[in-house]
Amino acid sequence: MKILGISAFYHDSSAAILVDGQIVAAVQEERFTRKKHDDAFPSHSVQYCLKEAGLSIDELDAVVFYDKPFLKFERLLETYYAFAPKGLRSFIQAMPIWLNEKLFIKKRIKDELRDIEEFDAKKLNLLFPEHHLSHAASAFYPSPFEEAAIITIDGVGEWATASICKGKGHQIEVIKEMHFPHSVGLLYSAFTYFLGFRVNSGEYKLMGLAPYGNPNAEQTLHFIATIKKELIEIYEDGSIWIDQQYFDYATGLKMTHNSKWNNLFGIPKRNPDDDLLQVHCNLAFAIQKVTEEIVMKMAIHAKEITGAKHLCLSGGVALNCVANGKLLQEKIFDDIFIQPASGDAGGSLGAALAAHHLFFEQARKINLPDLMQGSYLGCQFYPNEISSFIKKQKAIAHFHENENELLEKIAEYIKNGKIIGWFQGRMEYGPRALGARSIIGDPSNEEMQKRMNLKIKYRESFRPFAPSVLEEDAHLYFNMEGKSPYMLLVSDITENIKEDLPNGYHDFDMREKLYYKRSSLPAITHVDFSARVQTVSKDTHPRYWKLLHALKAKTGVGMVINTSFNVRGEPIVCTPKDAYACFMNTEMDILVIEDYIFLKEEQPEWDNRKKWQQEFKLD
Repeated sequence: MKILGISAFYHDSSAAILVDGQIVAAVQEERFTRKKHDDAFPSHSVQYCLKEAGLSIDELDAVVFYDKPFLKFERLLETYYAFAPKGLRSFIQAMPIWLNEKLFIKKRIKDELRDIEEFDAKKLNLLFPEHHLSHAASAFYPSPFEEAAIITIDGVGEWATASICKGKGHQIEVIKEMHFPHSVGLLYSAFTYFLGFRVNSGEYKLMGLAPYGNPNAEQTLHFIATIKKELIEIYEDGSIWIDQQYFDYATGLKMTHNSKWNNLFGIPKRNPDDDLLQVHCNLAFAIQKVTEEIVMKMAIHAKEITGAKHLCLSGGVALNCVANGKLLQEKIFDDIFIQPASGDAGGSLGAALAAHHLFFEQARKINLPDLMQGSYLGCQFYPNEISSFIKKQKAIAHFHENENELLEKIAEYIKNGKIIGWFQGRMEYGPRALGARSIIGDPSNEEMQKRMNLKIKYRESFRPFAPSVLEEDAHLYFNMEGKSPYMLLVSDITENIKEDLPNGYHDFDMREKLYYKRSSLPAITHVDFSARVQTVSKDTHPRYWKLLHALKAKTGVGMVINTSFNVRGEPIVCTPKDAYACFMNTEMDILVIEDYIFLKEEQPEWDNRKKWQQEFKLD
């Protein structure tokens, strides 16, 4: 059984391919086009998947699109009708796109595939599962659970904005859904927009900003109460009702009615270049707390109605690793599996899995720790390709045939405060860099967070970095049970590495908190003593695991600070060429591509830094 899954035309287009239920490849289109959150048909991703599987389109049993465009169009029309005459301008802008592109989706898919290669269109089996079923399938089928509750939460699919399902064997039963315009994802995105970040891109910034809020401040408590009294009603099953008089996303061109929000919260909408003030931090904290409450109620209800011991999570809100960490901490379920590509990029994989198990009724293969293979499902580059690139670029690189020697050198560089671009093996699927396309450094270095944010990533200084830690050592530094291979759980650090805080720390402003030393591992400790943890296993990424061991031998700590290999506004690097450009255009010290080490001071003159920085705009 050979199945190609496709996600496209909203954001984070992607493709994934299954052969007999095995995930052969999965990748986002943005990695090839270098356009962040690219929504175009994923032609490059499809070509890569077919190549990796050694298949032609004619050999596929099905091509599966991740949602039902006609149902989505129905929702659009009914919504405009319900709110008429509001939304006329938005309606006029949306209709040509739908009439020219999305309503004729079968023809569009066939035309796009024909541009890749010729095939017999009459024999092409095109399938269209619903959006939230694709999300549910992406979480349950790769999980290690025979039976589980499944929660999906995002902005909106066709009509559904969240669902509770039950998975058992190869079946998924949809039990409950929450429908548009009431949406946890859109609620969170509205605050993302109001606080000056980009929707469908900046939600993780809002999550990172929230811990700078003062949890005990009268203003923060007022914000929480206002959200729950004026904007939404939260029900015991975790569903919500949103008062649409304050929002514009249903029929308008923006997320909120800004004047009403100004009056409600006493502050104007923040522009992207405005200074971040304590009031912004407090509002971010408030919506994060409300979101956590909603997710917790939904999980408790899912447990009640499914009776399952395990939980699977997917949808964009499942990338809120702070809420995930709280959920795990509450022990509502024995264990949780979160799809590492939980957003729309994961829709292609979910669609393919749904077709395999539900349409074709194929049995599941349950595997430990899961079927995601560490999420290393993208491109890999081999020695002849890398050496060819080096010659063409006229770069200076040192080849190390002996792996131990290579890792010893890199560990020594990290110990001495160097920042490393780390490019190894197959590229990650999903938004997190997991040691295949990462920038790494010493977590004990007090200047590391500041250097990485301002000199490497060119991004806001408040944003935290994650630790990659040896799986077997995680308990020494973090109050978490089990594993976190996909960097989707936030945990508090342990008491033994904490530094004492001064009196009134929570009353400090954002800048005072930012670079105050909070632990013996300051580069990975957020202002609230938390960290977004990746546990590294010997089985899923042996070279990364060996590097952490080499570093532990030198420093006593088997951990690095890990951030994605890119700069602000740029997709994570895909090719050696992308990695070298990022290396040369930033103040990164060393680049490692497979067995090659590049030292910055040895490289030939590079003169396009300014042009390159202008290419990638604020995300």
